[in-house]
Amino acid sequence: MLDVTYHLFICLAIFAVGDILAVATKARLSSVFVALMLFLVGFLSGYLPLDIIEKARLNQLATWASVFIVYHMGTTINMSELIQEWKTVVMSCLAMLVAVASVFVVIPLIGKEAAIVSIPIVNGGIIATQIMVEGATQKGFALAAALGMIVYAIQKFVGTPPASFFGLKEAELILADYRKKKAEGTAVSADKGPGEQKKKTIYESLNLDKYYTNFTCLGVTGFFGWLSFWLQAKTAVNYSIWALLLGAVTSQLHIVPGKILEKGRAAGLLNMAVFAGIIPALGKIDVEDLSTLAVQTAIVFAAVLVGIFVIMYILPTWKFIGSRNLAVGIAMGQLLGFPATYLIANEIATAAAQDEGEREAILKRIMPAYVVSGLASVTTISIVIAGFLVELL
Repeated sequence: MLDVTYHLFICLAIFAVGDILAVATKARLSSVFVALMLFLVGFLSGYLPLDIIEKARLNQLATWASVFIVYHMGTTINMSELIQEWKTVVMSCLAMLVAVASVFVVIPLIGKEAAIVSIPIVNGGIIATQIMVEGATQKGFALAAALGMIVYAIQKFVGTPPASFFGLKEAELILADYRKKKAEGTAVSADKGPGEQKKKTIYESLNLDKYYTNFTCLGVTGFFGWLSFWLQAKTAVNYSIWALLLGAVTSQLHIVPGKILEKGRAAGLLNMAVFAGIIPALGKIDVEDLSTLAVQTAIVFAAVLVGIFVIMYILPTWKFIGSRNLAVGIAMGQLLGFPATYLIANEIATAAAQDEGEREAILKRIMPAYVVSGLASVTTISIVIAGFLVELL
């Protein structure tokens, strides 16, 4: 246990440094980015073992924490809000198309195979990466396969700063409006709109709130996590989609408390676990890979970022979502995926807000857009794109 607790301490210390710097810089320096950089430098220098997450036993916690967090997220969004997020899905799809077109444009610079392998990985996560890397390897495109692994490993480094920067700019606008309305006495809480009365939940009206203890909240979440995987097995629809929908439905029907893991006082621990789950991918990078493929990687991401900035920020397409800043933040969801989008939205609200009311106002605007964009792009659409493009190799 001495070895386990030592490595756990190192991991938690790195996460803590990221949080401290994010709060100190008001999210201009992302905690996710800082933590990922510290782990990467540690891996490359040899100061951190490549299997530190496993040595800390966090890999086991991370395997089931994700579905808990997704269900928890569902309980924070009522069904009307979920339906309203259809614009986020459309904007996310547009951003993915922009990324696809941007990478195709630079084919003369990086090669056809490298571009085809990179596109679904830029759009998605580990499943898209596995499809494309395995496909490229089987067809003898070793360099393209290596590029795919590097693109996957560093895409969060590329997506995190813009997502954090533009999210913070949006948070400043939200706070300016919130504080103005508060001074005028017209501000409304994040839980209800003007003139709305907060609905009493079933567990409140039946005086069952006292039964929703820490273990009860975890037990309920565990049940719906299991149900999400069962539905995935029966329908082939990813568990995260089911967990999000189940959370939204049960919360909307007032069966469970909103923000169920916060009520169960487990959100912080499980947030850390899902973050830990994305760290092992960094251990697959070495200095030789970076030096050999640096130019191709830089071209791919430069093309994607320029394309997204032009289409989503400069051109009037942002009007569809109502905010230039939020449009770019949504576009970054394909580079980040869940849980990184969730973590970044949280850190923006924590760093920018001065009290809980302000934090809720920021989260109500930013959190659904960031999380839905990450789930829509990485969890589902990118896999479809990968399945199509791998046949073109």
